[in-house]
Amino acid sequence: MTEAPRWPLPAMAFGGDWNPDQWPRDVWRHDLELMRRIGVNLVSLPVFAWPQLEPRDGAYSTAWLAEILDALAEAGIGVALATATATPPAWLVRAHPEMLPVRADGVRLGFGSRQSYCPSSEVFRAKVAALTTMMATEFGGHPALRLWHVSNEYGDHVSRCWCDACAAGFRRWLLRRHGSLAGINEAWGTKVWGQVYTDVDQIDPPRVTPGPDNPARLLDFERFSSDNVLDLFRLELDILAELTPGVPRTTNFMGIFRDLDYWRFAAAEDVVSNDAYPDPADGAGHTDIALSYGLMRSLKDRPWLLIESAPSAVSWREVNVPKTPGQLRADALQAVAHGSDGTMFFQWRAARTGPERFHSALLGHRGEASRSFAEAAELGADLAALAPVVGSRVRSSVAIVVDWDTIWALRPDASLPAARSWHDEARRYHAALHSLGLAVDSVDAPGTDLSRYAVIVAPTLYVTTDAQAAALASYVRGGGTLVVGPFSGVVDDRERVHPGGPPGPLRDLLGVEVDEHWPLVDAEAQIVQFASGARTTPHDWAEWIEVADDVDILAHYDGRPLHDRPAITRRSFGDGVAYYISAGLGL
Repeated sequence: MTEAPRWPLPAMAFGGDWNPDQWPRDVWRHDLELMRRIGVNLVSLPVFAWPQLEPRDGAYSTAWLAEILDALAEAGIGVALATATATPPAWLVRAHPEMLPVRADGVRLGFGSRQSYCPSSEVFRAKVAALTTMMATEFGGHPALRLWHVSNEYGDHVSRCWCDACAAGFRRWLLRRHGSLAGINEAWGTKVWGQVYTDVDQIDPPRVTPGPDNPARLLDFERFSSDNVLDLFRLELDILAELTPGVPRTTNFMGIFRDLDYWRFAAAEDVVSNDAYPDPADGAGHTDIALSYGLMRSLKDRPWLLIESAPSAVSWREVNVPKTPGQLRADALQAVAHGSDGTMFFQWRAARTGPERFHSALLGHRGEASRSFAEAAELGADLAALAPVVGSRVRSSVAIVVDWDTIWALRPDASLPAARSWHDEARRYHAALHSLGLAVDSVDAPGTDLSRYAVIVAPTLYVTTDAQAAALASYVRGGGTLVVGPFSGVVDDRERVHPGGPPGPLRDLLGVEVDEHWPLVDAEAQIVQFASGARTTPHDWAEWIEVADDVDILAHYDGRPLHDRPAITRRSFGDGVAYYISAGLGL
């Protein structure tokens, strides 16, 4: 067997999750024949096979996996080899029930689903390290191996845990971030409501409290929890880098997932991969998924991989609508058009048991007669013809600021003037840009080079640091166009309202001051009127703003109590221009 190049593949990746451990050997052989027939060149396995690989503590069973990998290599099919650490086996949980995660209300979750672990558990981490080491040692040189698939969908079911181990980890994280107990008290403003801590051991994660919690504590716990899962990810990454330095490493992201800061996760891995499941029943699904694809190609500014998608219906929505004929192909090629070096699916063969037995597969329950298999064969030919596109880049002139501090801080229990959602605002702005035929990237200010974009949009930048404001001001000064949405520049990274109020460090750039935020109970009572005569209705938000003399007012509010107050402004700044939209417009 001649060893093929690892990554990227010489052709568009095509295939999906394969679970041969759930089927007898004669099915394995038949699957391989069908895969070759339709052009499958990459499969992911064995994602959830920890119990089969380690049926007893320290007793590994790998002959079955070696047989499968050999057969794949013989068939010319590569493997995104999972470390199989996504879900611990029952024997491990039974021996160490303390590793099960705990909710904010103190309830410890039981075994019976996936991700039955606390990310802080030292027992779990030790066993993860041992299994990863075994997999890398045993299979790191296998000719079928193309890249490592680390764990699976981190945080999908358990991204936060409130157990004692997490409490101890949270305290250590806080001391690293703030330097001392005094620093923590200062950062959190604990003199409000008598929350001062006199010993670090008094600090707990934000469990269920009698009333509103401290927003600064909530935000720090979000950061800690993301970092805690990242540490677990890095544990495997480091082992794989040491034992198999030539093999790229990835884990499957889940779009613009609220719970984990993917800028930090992507920086740690070699290849960005993503799971995408747009709802066939949602007429705007293709627009929303394009927003997440913009993030994927921007995380490392290089091609990425759609490693999971649905051939048709999923199994986890309240109503699981199938894809219409041709939609499998359209969705797959949309990902390629947005920079993916292939399209993979969950899963190859439909499961007969378990929670996902009604989830679609390339090979449905009717086998080769399944509509999904026929459409997959057509897609395989399409992707083979697109081999020259592998490695190409999507270049956009427009980007949206994606900032996890703002995403986390805008939570329903954070004592805000009204419920706000970064995702909702981002979807509205992205939909407007998408309707113009624009591919929209994502940027992390100040982490990304902003200068290559003609327009940057910050749908809402509630948490704004001096460094972020300086990066955006430098961008505009150099000739860029910045659009800032409402409720921006409100607090710093400690959840403290900026001196002088919003937009804080963006004030000089935008030339506006927000006197009061004005959530709209009855949106119809307020209209935004443009100088051109065009009128639109804010969906839920307005602001009383004051503007500097050199600011152009592009639209006013029409309707009490904000009648004739500025709604949308523009200010020249250096060689560029900055817009402020104080209304929550349904763009």
